[in-house]
Amino acid sequence: MSATERIAYIKGLMEGMELDKDAKETKIFTAILDALEDIALELADNTDRIDAIDADLAELEDVVYEDDWDDDLDDDWYDDDDEDDGVYEFECPNCHETVYFDDSIFDDDEDFELECPACGAKLDTIFEPDDDED
Repeated sequence: MSATERIAYIKGLMEGMELDKDAKETKIFTAILDALEDIALELADNTDRIDAIDADLAELEDVVYEDDWDDDLDDDWYDDDDEDDGVYEFECPNCHETVYFDDSIFDDDEDFELECPACGAKLDTIFEPDDDED
């Protein structure tokens, strides 16, 4: 039920009570209900204006951005593999399990050994992260 409908309902209840129209209390209640009705009508009018402004802004966004914002996802700055930066995939030649190594294993010491976490075999292949990665 909207605010204006609630106020109309309360006005109907007041009329049904057959209050004395000349009584001070009745005049106060009537004035309060009239003020509430004005507020509710202004609120409904402003809501309609906001909806119209929202629709206008949506049209303006379509014109300005030409619905190309999602095309930016294919640009060079967007890379689906960004989540995997610093993680390297390696297949164990012994158990053929795919294992992942974090780039933190690559320290200044080039004489490190990799061990397959699945089978424990020593991986004698030493690989380094690509120098062209940023």
